[in-house]
Amino acid sequence: MDTGSLTFSFFVIFTGAAIFASLALYTRQPLIIAYIALGACIGPYGLSMVTDLSLLSEIGHTGIIFLLFLLGLDMQPQALWSTLRKSMVVAVFSSAIFLAIGFAVAYLFGYSTTEALIIGAAMMFSSTIIGIKLLPTTVLHHRHIGELMIGLLLLQDLLAIIVLMVLLSASSGSFENISRELTISLLSLPLLGAVALLVVRYVLLPLITRFDRFHEYIFLLAIGWCLGLAEGASALGLSEEIGAFIAGITIATSPIAQYIAISLKPLRDFFLILFFFAVGARFDLAVLNQVLVPALVLATLVLALKPVVFRFLLKGVSEKRALGWDLGFRLGQASEFSLLIAYVALASAVISEQASLLIQATTIITLLASSYIVVLNYSTPIAISDRLRRD
Repeated sequence: MDTGSLTFSFFVIFTGAAIFASLALYTRQPLIIAYIALGACIGPYGLSMVTDLSLLSEIGHTGIIFLLFLLGLDMQPQALWSTLRKSMVVAVFSSAIFLAIGFAVAYLFGYSTTEALIIGAAMMFSSTIIGIKLLPTTVLHHRHIGELMIGLLLLQDLLAIIVLMVLLSASSGSFENISRELTISLLSLPLLGAVALLVVRYVLLPLITRFDRFHEYIFLLAIGWCLGLAEGASALGLSEEIGAFIAGITIATSPIAQYIAISLKPLRDFFLILFFFAVGARFDLAVLNQVLVPALVLATLVLALKPVVFRFLLKGVSEKRALGWDLGFRLGQASEFSLLIAYVALASAVISEQASLLIQATTIITLLASSYIVVLNYSTPIAISDRLRRD
């Protein structure tokens, strides 16, 4: 048996996921925790049954792309524009607040100004996967809280792209070109949307109308459109997630959109399991003691203050108190983008390995704790309590 093959990796990951998921359900734990724990157990810092994580991490990232595509399928362009305008103030002020909190904590623990800024930047974002996967489908697509969450996460996505572009520019010593690159990327966003609308109107919709009886063809067409626009966005300096979301929005007017959404959900879950496995597997628990105290302090502040900040900012834009708390707790963690910032900043030699570990540890702690908080107290598709389980 070739233990280094992709087939073997899939075998141990999904067999292990089934076992860990069974234990999680019997012990009434969130399934996401099971996947992260599996990564820690059989990854390179555990039993070393899966050691090459680079390919698996890239494959797992596809789950986020499909997640955003499915969101777009249920979001009409006019509703999106209205939601983004209302979310702008909340996204900007909340990001500034957590940038300051992350910077202050890191600086007080002796990190350099540059490292403290990057650690603070990593705390600005909330997890797209946790926020959306733990929100019931009917709430996500048909209620105001779902629209607000999508708007906030998309705006954070744009901020994350800016941070990553700055870090990548730092690695090549081209900070002087950053404003030009950012301008080109932001101008390319409406261009990408316009081209996508034209392709959908004059190519995809006629094809769907003509061959809608062939479900396999519709399935393949949807995957190709999603991944194609994701790659197009990446080529223009945007993120694959934004490209996938635009792909979903532009095809949302088609009557076949709901069929596509239902068909792609199992594929999305397949990739998301790999993503959470990679999160657990890439963190070395043996070096956790190096950053344990600052990570616990920063994670506690993020978990405690994000719900409060979102609650009061949403109140400022005339949202109801209950909605503010609900949304605040659902977005009360760091993000998968935080992990990406840690990896990119370390590879660019902008921060030390210890600073990167601090971001990773804080992010994983908040992902785990936030999952427990939401699953045990709010309606989710994977709620342990029958009273809270919704989909």
